[in-house]
Amino acid sequence: MLRKHWPQIILGLLCFMLLAAHITSVLRLPAVERLDAYLYDTRVRFSAASAPDPRIAIIDIDEKSLAALGRWPWRRDLLARLVDQVFDHYHAQALGFDVVFAEADDSTGLATLRRLASGELADIPEFGATLTRIAPRLDTDTRLARALAKRNTVLGFYYSSDSHAVSAGALPAPALDAGTLAPVAANITPASHFGANLAQLQTAAAAGGHFVPSVDQDGVIRRVPLLVNIGGQFYPALSLALAQLALGHPPLEPVIEVGGGVPQLEALKLGKLTLSVDANGRATVPYRGPARSFAYVSAADVLKGTVPVDQLAGRILLLGATTPGLNDLRVTPVGEAYPGVEIHANLLSAMLDGALPQRPGYLLGAELLLLAVLTPILVWVLARRPPFQATVTVLTLLVALALADIWLWRVHHVDFPFAATLTLMVALYVLNMAWGYIFVTRRQSQLRQLFGQYVVPELVDRMSADPGKYTMVGQSRELSILFTDVRGFTSISESMAPAELTQFMNAFLTEISTVIRSGQPGTIDKYIGDCVMAFWGAPLPDTLHAHNAVLAALNIHAAMLRLNTTFAARNWPTLVVGVGVNSGVVTVGDMGSRYRLTYTVMGDAVNLTSRIESLTKFYGVPILVTAATRDAAPGFVYREIDRVRVAGREDAVTLYQPLALAGDEAATRYVDAFAPVLAHYRLRQWAQAQQQLATLLQAEPDCVLYRVWRDRVATMQANPPAADWDGVHVFVRK
Repeated sequence: MLRKHWPQIILGLLCFMLLAAHITSVLRLPAVERLDAYLYDTRVRFSAASAPDPRIAIIDIDEKSLAALGRWPWRRDLLARLVDQVFDHYHAQALGFDVVFAEADDSTGLATLRRLASGELADIPEFGATLTRIAPRLDTDTRLARALAKRNTVLGFYYSSDSHAVSAGALPAPALDAGTLAPVAANITPASHFGANLAQLQTAAAAGGHFVPSVDQDGVIRRVPLLVNIGGQFYPALSLALAQLALGHPPLEPVIEVGGGVPQLEALKLGKLTLSVDANGRATVPYRGPARSFAYVSAADVLKGTVPVDQLAGRILLLGATTPGLNDLRVTPVGEAYPGVEIHANLLSAMLDGALPQRPGYLLGAELLLLAVLTPILVWVLARRPPFQATVTVLTLLVALALADIWLWRVHHVDFPFAATLTLMVALYVLNMAWGYIFVTRRQSQLRQLFGQYVVPELVDRMSADPGKYTMVGQSRELSILFTDVRGFTSISESMAPAELTQFMNAFLTEISTVIRSGQPGTIDKYIGDCVMAFWGAPLPDTLHAHNAVLAALNIHAAMLRLNTTFAARNWPTLVVGVGVNSGVVTVGDMGSRYRLTYTVMGDAVNLTSRIESLTKFYGVPILVTAATRDAAPGFVYREIDRVRVAGREDAVTLYQPLALAGDEAATRYVDAFAPVLAHYRLRQWAQAQQQLATLLQAEPDCVLYRVWRDRVATMQANPPAADWDGVHVFVRK
């Protein structure tokens, strides 16, 4: 196999090495990365949750709210009222802000009044006193800070790696001590600048977290950094901070694995929950479905208190915008205008369930092992099996692996990187099919050209399915050979005009050829004038070659009876055809000269077949077969005719006439009637043999076989043979 299928083996090894390099990050293949992203998107779309998460709801800054409350940003006292409403009226568990309050609220003019009080109007005491009295009502930032204080509120902020950006606001407390992440700190998503909330607000809130997702090269959001490194400190994502707050602030700890001597962040432990992340601290977002897969309520309705309490009570709420004008619509696997706030809702839901998709470190070894196992299997299947079987096998493997991938995703939340495996299977399939089309098809075409003139199209089609198994090179094989010849052809040809003789012979040869090529077809070797030579068992192996050859001989005899009826209607001569069949080991292959080659058989068995075919005329029987054929094809009724030694051979051969298929009672009686003749003859019981022959001739006076034996017995009776006579009749002429 190695030598025969080396191109497929080399292709398989090249594909394996290339994809192994991709898996181990020695060489990244953008096409495989895009496929991995596409498979993730497809998996997410077909694994959507059947219902929203009842623990989470989104307060929507929608068109209705903007129409009722004015353009964004709203006054901080209005937001304070919203916070109070959320906790005092609706008894929410926690509230996260997918917005940032980086600047003071000057919508009340308090800052301007204070500048006037210390400047142009400083000499008017009444102005300063009035300002002091009303300032608390105008200080909306303080009002919002009081609403945030001592409640489960999480403020959002953003980060940036843009060198031109300017940091603003106050960051929340870090999520982890920098020392615990020291071994993997270099891999955590870095940032150089940030836009955070007013210190007054961030200090009042229970926590803070960033709301910046990770955007892949194709612009799609599939991951969110749960940790971001800003100035050597590690800050959480908004969803992580909310989960920690909602769960009672359990400790957050990194899970660092060391593989090959290299430490790598595998997950974050949040109390009893394990939050899977990649080496950069990013979590894969398991989207529950398209936009609005979570409960949404309008911010205006929350402020007015028209939302039923049970829709928000005890839930974790996220405040965010879906209106296009606020530019928080993102491209995700489940939608191209997906609300950014719902990305955090998806992450939060998965965290609470401990169901973040995971790619543990052992998947690298598992993926390499899968490739190493699949490569030789695919090479063997694609190289050795017919295209249809190979296609079915590859599709079956694909379906099985796809089902396994879905099972891992849905049951164990494992995000198996299936792209390299799929690429290997598709690449090997396509390359092997292309190889087969370019080279094997050419081989099949050559096979058709070589064998099409000898073998029926159906057999050529079977041979073309695996052309490597068939060759024109000479080889020794056991076959069954058939010869036919027309009795008295010379006189027939002399009595017919050339054109009419051509039609006559074409009709005869067509009938013979049709019989040979039907049923279990044989290979037509050649036409020699009125003689046809054929054989069974090559080029396509045939374990029943002897049976099929004898059956063809009987069918030829029957076909000649029908054909003579047609010939009689056209006033053409009656045909008498003799058929000889023999089985034996011969050489078969392409033989001839450098000027002309033909696929043929040669050997002693071929010569013997020709000899016994010529004896059909002597014995007056339509078919003769040798003992070798009779023994190899026991499914017929045979009548023994004689034991002879033909010209050119020392060994004697027993001749038989096949009469019918086994079980034919009339044929069996016919055999039983002649058998005593042979028995008496070989026992030198000449009188008894003559008596039996007389009885047979009385029933069939024109039977050539009986007359031949009558004359031979008479000769033997008159001139008894020597004492060492073996009962074999010798033919000295061919």
